[in-house]
Amino acid sequence: MKVENRVFAELRKARVLVVGDVMLDRYWYGEVSRISPEAPVPIVKIESKRTREVPGGAANVAANAAALGAKVTLLSVVGDDEPGRTLARLVAEKRVDANLHRDASIDTTVKLRVIGGRQQQMLRVDFETAPSREVLLDKLDDYGRMIAESDIVILSDYGKGGLTHIAKMIGIARAQDKTVLVDPKGEDYSKYAGATVVTPNRAELREVVGSWKDDEELAAKAQALREQLGLDALLVTLGADGMTLFEAGWARHEPAREQHEVIDVSGAGDTVIATLAVMLGAGLPREEAMYVANVAAGIKVLKFGTAVVQPKELRDALAKG
Repeated sequence: MKVENRVFAELRKARVLVVGDVMLDRYWYGEVSRISPEAPVPIVKIESKRTREVPGGAANVAANAAALGAKVTLLSVVGDDEPGRTLARLVAEKRVDANLHRDASIDTTVKLRVIGGRQQQMLRVDFETAPSREVLLDKLDDYGRMIAESDIVILSDYGKGGLTHIAKMIGIARAQDKTVLVDPKGEDYSKYAGATVVTPNRAELREVVGSWKDDEELAAKAQALREQLGLDALLVTLGADGMTLFEAGWARHEPAREQHEVIDVSGAGDTVIATLAVMLGAGLPREEAMYVANVAAGIKVLKFGTAVVQPKELRDALAKG
């Protein structure tokens, strides 16, 4: 499929609102030279100047959309703490207009990854608590005000409690004729009913509909779920097998792009939904937007850690066909 270069001139017209669970991704890099005498685990000697902090979760979705040139707003909850302030600074640097509610009763979600030699992840430590009900209700009020300024809404559900009112959010957006994309989590998809597109990966879909023996059974289960939830489309990402878009009466499969050895798949789903949203906001039909999102995923998995895809990278990759 050929995507015209002129679409890149339209990306700035995309107005995207991202709502969901944000987090701070921290990377500590070091060298492994011996095993601990206290337990059979490697000792990683962290080098103070080899650390990295980047937006994660819904904040990474927003950063990916902004990197492509879209006008992006972000609505979420963080703790009244150092990671929350760091995250606010990082998303601002990514040209994201963020409304981050501060909840002193929680800690900002942090994923700390300890990386040994040759970019090998040795350990991940998560710090998280769910936001209070009061803050979530305030966020719902803000959502109602902010949505008027956006055309595309991304609800990025990481299961951390930031989207407790997601069913109401979908209803509000659809009542205003907004396109709603959902990156799902968990076994209960009923709360996503009425969204425009839901984007589960293979494992997430299997958790909801059960396993399948072949592509025909996958299609039947995917279409049944789409119809049950009243979705316009279901986009199933399949890792090394690409992705398939299911709409009423048909499906389109895009194989994964030819590439070198995959470096890191973390954050690939964020890249997919962000790219899909921006392309839809720029006026591309869903089928073409999915094609571009698939190309963007192929670029992201060649990058280590949480990362964004730049317009030039995407344009060059699309030009190769």
